[in-house]
Amino acid sequence: MGWFAIADAEATSFRAPRSVREGVLPRGTLMIESRLSPDGGPQTLFAFETYHRGVFKLSVQAIPGGGVVLVMAEDGDVFHAALDHDAQDRADLLRISYSWDLPQGRGRLAIERPEHGKMVKLMLERPRGMRLDDVRALARDPHRRLMDRDVEFLAVSERVEPIGPAPSLGADVPILGTDRYIPARDLKRGDLVETLEVGPVPVLHAVRRTVPARGSFRPVRLRAPYFGLRSDIVVAPDQRLVVGGSEVEYIFGREAVLVPARHLVNGVSAISLSGPPTVTYCQVILPRHESMIGAGCPIESLYIGRLRRKPAQLAQSVLAEIDRTLLPEHPQSSYPMLRPFEAITLMQRRAA
Repeated sequence: MGWFAIADAEATSFRAPRSVREGVLPRGTLMIESRLSPDGGPQTLFAFETYHRGVFKLSVQAIPGGGVVLVMAEDGDVFHAALDHDAQDRADLLRISYSWDLPQGRGRLAIERPEHGKMVKLMLERPRGMRLDDVRALARDPHRRLMDRDVEFLAVSERVEPIGPAPSLGADVPILGTDRYIPARDLKRGDLVETLEVGPVPVLHAVRRTVPARGSFRPVRLRAPYFGLRSDIVVAPDQRLVVGGSEVEYIFGREAVLVPARHLVNGVSAISLSGPPTVTYCQVILPRHESMIGAGCPIESLYIGRLRRKPAQLAQSVLAEIDRTLLPEHPQSSYPMLRPFEAITLMQRRAA
């Protein structure tokens, strides 16, 4: 089932997992996405307290100097974990996740910066799990929880969720093969896909992941005929398009540039979507991080860099089940990635 409790400023969703009827979840992940307060002071991102079975308290705080502290307390027994991050800009989006695996006696606190592709993590011994009743109260009773106004969403999964490289194509996005378009969800190892750089190449691996449809995961609809699209497609905000043309050469002096979908949202050519609480994204790994053709528009395949050389990090990722000897090593894209104001300038010039 995965994600079963999701809350943001507008709505909450809770559906009890079938695997646990009551008591402590043996495995799980608590995720919070938030930006930090511009004043640089201490900030309580989330706090929760309940007296259902004794006193249980949970809080996630951002502290001055660039750190996050998680505290769980139950009847005087306190568990806490702290992790520093390297965010230089208080406007950076942080994705904070605390995962526990009680049968294995292991846990993890991670901070991802999805807008920059950076991550830090801390492995934990003897972590504390959450009770299903507490998660239910957390989701359904807004009076028991405190969420900072900068928090995008909070979500709880019954699984240890992966961190690191993430799929970013909607399942229905048509990817050009050698003779036809194939929905992203149907691509598999060995399929040939057309690429912008070298023509047809084989798919090495196809991956998918279900995530909360909120915050940095909220789906973006890119509308045809903008961006060269033949039909509308739905992607994650971090999916990057390869954009070329005379305007790109004139403004940036490059043949093509990368533009994340989140920079394109303007209510016309690109729209943020609201809908079900979760969304499933797909992606494929190609030999050298080539760009595919999605509904007529060049789009980036999944970039994994030299992840195969980092076994501990690979084991925490969506690629954990893949033999690392079967993974490629990806060079950085030769296309520069535009910053938000650069993307806005480019889109305004194209609309003129």
